[in-house]
Amino acid sequence: MVERIPQVKQECCQECGNCEAVCPEVFHLNEATGKSEVINPRGAPEERIQDAMDQCPAQCLEWVEES
Repeated sequence: MVERIPQVKQECCQECGNCEAVCPEVFHLNEATGKSEVINPRGAPEERIQDAMDQCPAQCLEWVEES
């Protein structure tokens, strides 16, 4: 079965923290890099993860398939 998980495209992250504010169980702003990262791809329901993705002004959050 193929599942999808969230991913952050690091090159376009604007370090705004919106994703972490909406879904801190999945996204975290890395203090060392200043960029968002996925800390637990299954830490919240897909609807909540999608809400965080929708809040990204740079649209650098995406779903990727994981088998």
